[in-house]
Amino acid sequence: MPATKPKPTAKAEPPKKRPAPAPSIDNRRARFEYEFLERFEAGIALTGTEIKSVRTGEISLREAYARVRDGELWLLGLHVPPYKQGSFSNHEPLRPRKLLMHRSEIDRLAGRASEKGLTLVPTRLYFKRGRVKIELALARGKKLWDKRRDERERDVKRELARAVRS
Repeated sequence: MPATKPKPTAKAEPPKKRPAPAPSIDNRRARFEYEFLERFEAGIALTGTEIKSVRTGEISLREAYARVRDGELWLLGLHVPPYKQGSFSNHEPLRPRKLLMHRSEIDRLAGRASEKGLTLVPTRLYFKRGRVKIELALARGKKLWDKRRDERERDVKRELARAVRS
């Protein structure tokens, strides 16, 4: 009788750890205050403690805006709180942060943003393949009647959805 090889025993692999979900921060106030004309994605140049603080998700986009200065794109007014475990090398919470985009995109944005009534507003901050990205919108400020109209439309949609559900 031929000798049979013993079947290899399968080792039980430990369950793979899923990485913690990266936070996505939305600027909901900007949706109310501005009408978005065009959206862009940009990277942000951050320091080590800033990245750690951003991962906690406690940042504020509320007063942030972008400007083109000397051919470079800068994000101003973004509040990144100091990292709690950081030491003397902690960052300044409201420092200007450089945005990373291609030169042609920056030049096009500079031309459009210089038009009267248009501004660059950050709408969302998120992680993409481990890097922090920010979504900028070329926006025009809404007038009071625009806001009222939008609120009325939201109310109508909400009432329709409620009527369909019941």
